Amino acid sequence: MKHLNLKSMALGAVLSLGVVTPSLAQECIAPANPGGGWDFTCRSISKIMYDIGVVDNPVQVTNMAGGGGGLAYSLVVNERNDDPNLIVAASSATATRLAQNAYAGMTYDQVRFLGAIGVDAGIIAVAADSPYQTLNDLLDAVIADPSSITFAGGSAAGGFDHLKVLMALKRVGLEDIRTVKYIGVDGGGDAVTQAIGGFVQAVTGDISEVVGFIKSGDVRVLAVFTEERLPGEFNNIPTAREQGIDVIAGNWRGLYVPKDISDADYQRWSDALQAVADSDEWAASMEANGLTEFNFVGDEFQTYVADLMEEIATLSREIGVIQ
Repeated sequence: MKHLNLKSMALGAVLSLGVVTPSLAQECIAPANPGGGWDFTCRSISKIMYDIGVVDNPVQVTNMAGGGGGLAYSLVVNERNDDPNLIVAASSATATRLAQNAYAGMTYDQVRFLGAIGVDAGIIAVAADSPYQTLNDLLDAVIADPSSITFAGGSAAGGFDHLKVLMALKRVGLEDIRTVKYIGVDGGGDAVTQAIGGFVQAVTGDISEVVGFIKSGDVRVLAVFTEERLPGEFNNIPTAREQGIDVIAGNWRGLYVPKDISDADYQRWSDALQAVADSDEWAASMEANGLTEFNFVGDEFQTYVADLMEEIATLSREIGVIQ
């Protein structure tokens, strides 16, 4: 298996984007194409930072897809490791990829995780005209003929979106998870368009990635991986548990910063992120996008990420994703 030269890819991306390193402007990198969860994180959090006055100027959002988030991670570690004006969108998917050594040997402690301020409910969805009406309908089809169903997700193979599908299928008795067909694309928005276009039969991702497609009538969510139904306009979506599939899978939404920035700059960004978490604007954004509260900002979050990675690595070994 060939390994991506992420450092070279990152440098090439910087040159093609015309970005000066380090950047003098405040910037949020979304490590995927527009429309996915990382893009949502950057755009919503940075906008609120400006709206509530914790940053003086609008934060530039840069989409940098590649390597399941590894391209952006490599850029930060190798090229912008002391840039005090840079924040990067992160999630449970970031921790998953790091736990599985998917970023070419890079480790979680090469950056500083800033915090997370919301949990994005995991989902499985299909195109509106799909014949599959329930989660069990879809999973039964996989059991009957694994080659007939392809899932698309915004994480790479073996990533968090992929793991959600495998956990659900293990619950209904699929023994050989290697038969499950999954393709990873650069962001949840791309995954949804694969389903709408008929190229795959189902999407695995997070609720924020499909909100616009739900409202446009293009997709139907078969299940959310939460303990209880989501509030408000998403309350009509059944949980996986209601359908006999005991899987809880939430994707926290947060940020990391370069490792070598000063403690003062780390605190500045921590205070800004906490201010967003405490704002009415963020509460409204969470409700509109189906997120639930998860407020964990500051140095202790780095320890949380390390513990989460250990848990993910254990699960990944159990299901055969890594050795």
